[in-house]
Formats: sequence, C-alpha cells, structure tokens
Amino acid sequence: MLLLLVFVAAAHRGVADDGYRLWLKYDRLADAGQRAQYQKAARFVAVAGPDPVLRTAAAELQRGLQGLLGQPVPMQASAGPLSGGIVLKVERNAIDASAPNAPEGYRIYAEKNNLVVASPSAAGVLYGAYAVLRRVQTGGALAGWAVRSTPRIRYRLLNHWDNPNGTVERGYAGSSIWKWEELPQRLDPRYTDYARANASIGLNGVVVNNVNASARYLTPEYLPKVAALAGVMRPYGIRVYLSVFWAAPKVIGGLPTADPLDPAVQKWWANKTDEIYRAIPDFGGFLVKANSEGEPGPQDYQRTHADGANMLAKALGTHDGVVMWRAFVYKADGSGDRFKEAYQDFQPLDGKFDPKVLVQVKNGPIDFQAREPFHPLFGAMPRTPLVLEVQLTQEYLGFATHAVYLGPLIKECLEADTHAQGPGSTVAKVVAGSLDHHAQSGIAGVANIGSVRNWTGHPLGQANWYAFGRLAWDHTLDPGALAEEWTRMSLTTNAAAVRSITALLDQSRSIYVRYTTPLGLHHIMGESIHYGPQPWLAKAGRPDWTAVYYHRGDSVGLGFDRTAAGSNALALYQPAVQKQWGSAATCPLDYLLWFHHVGWKQPLSTGRTLWNELCHRYYTGADSVAWLQKQWAAARPALDAAVYADVASRLQIQQQEAYWWRDACVLYFQTLARQPVPAPFAPPTRTLADIKRQVQVYQLK
Repeated sequence: MLLLLVFVAAAHRGVADDGYRLWLKYDRLADAGQRAQYQKAARFVAVAGPDPVLRTAAAELQRGLQGLLGQPVPMQASAGPLSGGIVLKVERNAIDASAPNAPEGYRIYAEKNNLVVASPSAAGVLYGAYAVLRRVQTGGALAGWAVRSTPRIRYRLLNHWDNPNGTVERGYAGSSIWKWEELPQRLDPRYTDYARANASIGLNGVVVNNVNASARYLTPEYLPKVAALAGVMRPYGIRVYLSVFWAAPKVIGGLPTADPLDPAVQKWWANKTDEIYRAIPDFGGFLVKANSEGEPGPQDYQRTHADGANMLAKALGTHDGVVMWRAFVYKADGSGDRFKEAYQDFQPLDGKFDPKVLVQVKNGPIDFQAREPFHPLFGAMPRTPLVLEVQLTQEYLGFATHAVYLGPLIKECLEADTHAQGPGSTVAKVVAGSLDHHAQSGIAGVANIGSVRNWTGHPLGQANWYAFGRLAWDHTLDPGALAEEWTRMSLTTNAAAVRSITALLDQSRSIYVRYTTPLGLHHIMGESIHYGPQPWLAKAGRPDWTAVYYHRGDSVGLGFDRTAAGSNALALYQPAVQKQWGSAATCPLDYLLWFHHVGWKQPLSTGRTLWNELCHRYYTGADSVAWLQKQWAAARPALDAAVYADVASRLQIQQQEAYWWRDACVLYFQTLARQPVPAPFAPPTRTLADIKRQVQVYQLK
C-alpha cells in the first residue's frame, strides 16, 4: 500500500497541473522532516456513527493526509488506547451555545495525545477537518495547536447565473457545470469536487440558477434534477436554493395573474413549496430578482417588494427555508440618479418584511464596479437583515484575461463604516447581524465557475472563489494572508515565489482601477458586453446604460455631482459619511468623481490638476501591468510549466488591453479637457477614431 501511494504521488508530479484540484492539492510534502512531524500526529483518523457529513469529514481527512504524508492513514471507530491520531466527534458543548452560528463552529484541541476536532454538528466537524488539512498544507504545526472558530455569517452562498440551456450569464469560464440533460440519472463527478471545494472554505449554500430565472426549474420535470444535485451537496453540509421566476404561476400554473395578494397565487406558491420540500427536504429557499431590468414582479400589480417577499415567506410555512429578495432595482430615468433608486424603493420598507426574508444588496449602489462606495442601504435598514452580494465573475474587471484579486475589494466593503450607530458600525457588522441583533445573516458571491478544466478560466481567478469563502466565514481575515494561503495550497510553497505571487495578487485590483476607472470614474466600459473601454457611449437602450450618464464630462470638468447641488445622493448616508465624501477638496481621490464634478484645471491633493492626475493614473496604471508580469516571471522556477505559461499569456493580453483602456480614455477625455498629455508621458500613437473602430468590432453580433 505504501509503495502504491508513493508511486501514485510521484506519477502525479510528472503530469502538468491543469488546475482542476484547486486548493485541494494533496501532493506529498517535499520536506521529509516536516512530513515526519505530521506523521507522528496523524497515524489514524477516528470517527464513530453513520452521519453522512461526519463520514465525509473523515474520508476527506484520510484522503488529504495520505496524499500529503505519503503513508496510509487508517480510519477506525474510536481511538481507544491509541495516541498520535485525529479524533472527529460531534460534541454538544464544543462551542458556547450563545455564540452566533454556534452549531457550525468547531474546536480543535489536544486530548490524550490525540488531536480532537469537535463541533455541535457534523458540518462543523467537516469544517474543522478542512482546517486541519489547510494547516498541514500551509506548514503550520499540529503539536500544541488549539483553535475555536465559528462562522460570523449564517448563510454563505454562491449564486450561479447559470441558464437551463447551459450558458452562464456574465460567465467567462466555459459553459455551466450543471448538465441538466443528464440529470437526474447521471451525476457528473465534477459536482462532488465542486461541493468539496465549497465546503473546504466554509460555504454552506448554492443557488444553482440565474436570477433572470426560468420557471422550468419549478416543474415536475426539473425538480428531480435539482433534487439529484441536492443529494450530492448534502454530505458536504451544503443546501440548494433556487432563483424563481415571479410570473411562474401564470407561465406554468395557468393562473391569470401573479399578484402576491391574490389568494389563488398564494395557494399556488404554498403548494409548489410543499412539492419542492417533498423532493428536497433540506431545500434552502428562494432567491428573487423582481421588477428589475425587465423581470416581472409585485410592482406590476401595484404591490411592494415587501408584499412579494412576504407572500413567498408565508408559502415556506414551517419549512426551514428563507427568501433572499434582491434590492438591485432601477428605473429607466435619464433625469434621475440610479445611485439612489434601490434606497428609495427599499428603505421605506424597513421593518415590513417577514422574519424569513433577507434583502440582498450589492456591495455598491451601481453594479459591481471596480471600486464603489458602499451601498447606502447598509446601515439604513436596521429592522431588516441584509445579505451582502459581491461578484466573483469579472463582468467589469477584464473577464478571465485580467488578473484581478478581489479579496481587497470585498474587504474594503466589509470594513466600510456606515456610522449608523456611531463609529465602528461597519458593513461587516450590518451583514453579520451583530450591529442590529439579527439572528439571520447572509453573504452571496456571484460565481466565477464554469466547465473549463480549471473551473475559473484564469488560473488566478481561483483565488477570488477561495478568498470569498474564507471571508464569508470570518470577515476579520486579512486578504493578503488569504492570498498567501491560497498560493501555498494551489501553486507553490517556495518562499520567494509565494512572496512574489502574493504581492502580484495584492496589487492587481488597484492597478486595474488605475488603468480603467481612476479617481472614481465608473460604468464607462463597452456597451452590453461590458468588455473594453467606451467612455464616449451616449446612446443605448436606456440612458443609465450609457457612459456619459455616469462621468458627466464636459468642457468644464468631469464627474457626477451627488452633493446637494446635484442629485443629493450623498444625503442617503449618515452625516459622518457625508462629511468624509462631501467636499471635493477633502474627498479621498479614489471616490472623487463618484460624488463631485471637478474642473479640469482644479488642483488636487497630489499637487496635480484633475487632468494631469487622470493622465498620471492611466499611464502609470497601464505601465504597472509590466510589474505584474515581472512578479509572475520571478516565480517561474517554482511553478508548474503549464500554469506558468497560461497566466503569462493572459498577462500579455492584460498589458495590451491596459494600453487600449489608457489610450481610449485619455484621447476621449482630452476632447473635453482640451489639454495636452503632461510630461513625461508620450501621447498615444493611435487616434481616437482608430480605437473607436476597434471597440466597434466587439459590438458586432
């Protein structure tokens, strides 16, 4: 058996790493001394009982340790008199019951020369088992190690924007991983590996379909397919949720209306919910996009979002499920400010939602831009639990060709201070429920996962999936530390290479912002596909789908005035936040053009005028992609050759497209500012007309 394990490990190292294993790479540790220390502490895994999640924890721990240590790790029913093993057990008092989300927490401690992983629940034991493996993968000592950990947020989900035809809205990693035409008879092994990856970072829920939903998933034909997926997820402590199409009672129910106050509609949803729970007893609940971007909803019947959400909550009845109702709503009003619309629709409804309802709010007020101020609803709805929604798929961040690590973006939002109850009232505390004493709490990431072999297209995109899960579990974690953790588990343990790659990841998002949307510019990307620059876009299907609506550039200056002299969106925030952003003279430059229309010749805190600072950021941002390339090249000797080549080629594309962004924006805004490109930067060698022709190519059908 030992010879077989060694042979398999050696053979695997001889094969190019295709990225499929993500951060769950259990290759034998290279350091013999380190291996010997772990071998002394992991001679066996002890677990008792038939619970499927507990058995999953034991099997995953055995699998990981055997690979990492290069020796058999037997599984047995109890430790008995043996020592030097790992004991898994469900222990009611393992975590203080008063701690938030205590049932999923775990405690790891030494007892009788064994390492014990204990939790009030089997799911908590599973999370603890993955913590042990993470510890070994990253070189931490097991001897003397003791830790308690509980998730700070209750519902930790991936939202898939996958369609029944296999496409993925805003997906850049191939088609959907769900093969509906094969379900329920055939279960792709990829589903299990997907569940393993999610459980390993603490995620406990998955919405399997797009928020622009199809009623198909609610039919008797499709519910067994969803149930089959739920069966794969269940042993990993993961519950399945569905996005629902509001007009389903009309489309598949034969009713003349979808009015939430109509008794027939209420009965239809109650019956349908019972049907779902008969098929999936641990079904998580519903995600709803309504009255947004053409989707139907309760406002079609002069009802409120609360009317709609509460009707679905009542349909859930005594079932253990929730309704997550998205607050991403905005009307086609060219004279208004999209920034304000979700607040105007939802804030007056605070306290009017059923206890089973959580309102799901994007991190910023527009739409997943590279940098946004935190959404004004955070801190403004104290009687309603709010779910934070972030986007892992890079819809506005270069698709799967640009390296953009999103840990800092997510952390930036979580640490933003709403001042709702004075200083320290962070978005994280709102979302976790601790600020307003909510038992319900949630966080959702729009998945960047597809059918490509490495899951995310760009190999470094895996770090965004990983960091989201870890921050969803514990929002106090440092994104830089998570980048290092992911690198060591996924790419290499070579110290110099880890430092180089971690630095690349840490700076990648700020570099992307500099060469695309510096100083608070936003929503100036290519029409519809959201690819590449198009700051001149003035006509689209709606005024608020253009670029000029947002940057408001003219001969005087640039930026959207959201002070009292403009749209007054700034008034949606607490006075302390208004003070932070309210003056163009003191507003942090990263948010300047979000809130102020600034003159082209206005001096900024850097000593440069707005125009010169804009050029400085575009030029230095584009040039900084070369630094990203150097960081990656420095790690080459420690990396798998195929992975190195994959990322290196994407960084070449990123460099090319960074210059595309720079030239497009500098040349276009120069037509308004009518000023030269400042020294030492050379003017672009191509014309604005050349770039517009290039952009138009991507708009062709």
